[in-house]
Amino acid sequence: MLAIDTNLIVRYLTGDHPEQAAVAKELIDSEDVYVCITVFLETEWELRSVYGFAAKQLAAALRAFAGLQHVTIEDAGQIAQALDWMEAGMDFADALHLTKAQGCDAFVSFDQRFARTANRLGATKVRAL
Repeated sequence: MLAIDTNLIVRYLTGDHPEQAAVAKELIDSEDVYVCITVFLETEWELRSVYGFAAKQLAAALRAFAGLQHVTIEDAGQIAQALDWMEAGMDFADALHLTKAQGCDAFVSFDQRFARTANRLGATKVRAL
């Protein structure tokens, strides 16, 4: 199994660099690849901030990628939960933080919006200071 970087996933999903996209597609479609959670987080950030993907478009693209035959995602269940929460209005990084904090009494933040969204969605309780 090969671990892959953000740039391969971005090329695969956007095709923005045809030569690199073809190489990424060939590799990902034919070899077993592993995507660590930090690469998945960076991929979401890049697709959103650089390529302008909206939450629903992001979730669809990342779910489709995660479901490819040769792709293994670290903590796939937590990623799926974070994508659900992102679609419901939470920042993906915040959602991922919460999936990692399951079992804790609360997640504490200064971010009032994050707390309201998380608590509305029934995620791990977020206490805003």
